[in-house]
Amino acid sequence: MHSIAELCAERTLLSEEEVEVIIDLSRHLQLFADVFQSDVFIDCPLADQGTALVVAEARPTTAPSLYRSSVVGMHAYAHNEPAVMFCLLSGQPVIGSRGISQEQIAMRQNVVPIRAKTGRVIGVLIMEQDISEIVEQEKNVERLRETTEQLSETLLAVALSESSVQSLMHEGIVLFDGQAHITYANPRARQMLQEIGHGGAPEGSSLVELFYGKLDRDSLLAPTGIVRQELVIGHVALELKTVSINRQQQGALGLMLIRDISDLKEKEKQLVIKSAVIKEIHHRVKNNLQTVSSLLRLQMRRTKLEEVEKIYRDSINRINSIAVIHEMLAYDGLETIQFNDVLDRIAKNVVSSTTKPDQAIRIAISGDTLTLPSDIATTLALVSNELVQNCVTHAFVDREQGDIRISLYCSGQIVRMEVADNGIGLPATGEGARKGHLGLKITETLVRENLGGLLQMASTGEGTQVTITFPLFPAEPRPV
Repeated sequence: MHSIAELCAERTLLSEEEVEVIIDLSRHLQLFADVFQSDVFIDCPLADQGTALVVAEARPTTAPSLYRSSVVGMHAYAHNEPAVMFCLLSGQPVIGSRGISQEQIAMRQNVVPIRAKTGRVIGVLIMEQDISEIVEQEKNVERLRETTEQLSETLLAVALSESSVQSLMHEGIVLFDGQAHITYANPRARQMLQEIGHGGAPEGSSLVELFYGKLDRDSLLAPTGIVRQELVIGHVALELKTVSINRQQQGALGLMLIRDISDLKEKEKQLVIKSAVIKEIHHRVKNNLQTVSSLLRLQMRRTKLEEVEKIYRDSINRINSIAVIHEMLAYDGLETIQFNDVLDRIAKNVVSSTTKPDQAIRIAISGDTLTLPSDIATTLALVSNELVQNCVTHAFVDREQGDIRISLYCSGQIVRMEVADNGIGLPATGEGARKGHLGLKITETLVRENLGGLLQMASTGEGTQVTITFPLFPAEPRPV
């Protein structure tokens, strides 16, 4: 097996001083692995920015390893290790990203950058921990939550006891016999029955009559598990849960829990009103944006200058991209967006408004389904608009047809979007020409400032590919 120095010298671009930093850190890997009960690795970047090299590893002696064989000398690629690539390129740590190991074991991955004395990122330290037990515990907690309704016998014992605890309960407890007549009611139940118009002792009264005929007697007595029902009587909203707990003794056949949910219903009502108002605001914002877009389109038709017309068209497309987000928020009323639908509409709108009459530009969208917060979706919509617009404007400037492929990937907390075309490719001047495009300047600023991400551009031999990588939850800005 090659040493770290040999691997770095033969396959990376690290200097001898930077390699010494990696070697020095590798001496502590076993300690890290044992203390954190994790598989620990060091990956170093290669000349290809989408690939890294595993140069060191350590398996824990205090816990099972996630790997059966060594991975030193193997490559880590962006599509398999997005958190590693994001950390290498941005210098930002990725903490708590979940995934599945090569052996199909649930794991948690933490990635932190390794820096040289100059501050340059020369590698990443990766810790991968088996969390299969944690995942199983989370499933067990969910199962326990579903079984809490089976505690009615315990509640019965509390209700029949002489303890004063029952007077502190928020729920009313009522016991009834085989005729649906009340045999016992705790103080809270008596209070709630008074609130709906019944005074005096409820024992011996019919449940059906006490709730003004809104209960079905047969459903109360049926041994079919818990029966839930909500009633509104006057200004009081009640939630009733009824269960058959003892069919052998007629004196205590069933138990009913009564809960006053008037405040909850009022809050739900206010939420519905607020939701309707928010949806209406999004709807009006969308209409206003479309009005502005229409006014700009009228102005565009009055000009005879091609450059001015292009500026108008670009502005209209940007406004329409934001309007699509508000339209979907107005329709769904949610603060998250199914971004694939947004991307499809934006791409088709840009192609239809920007292509020449004799051009045929095809759009293909593939990959994972992304559900994004509205603020991230709005930024990514503007970025998508600029990238597709650049493809149409520059990649196919002298061509009658072309293809634009957009791919979306989400792994843990890392999102990657690739926009590729089969156009003329990047000019020979490279970065110099890139800096002259306003659309790319806007895109780079949005990706860096709003998404906390990275933008990479490269020629593929068949055209140009732009890759955007960003975390779903951008890191907080560092204090100055």
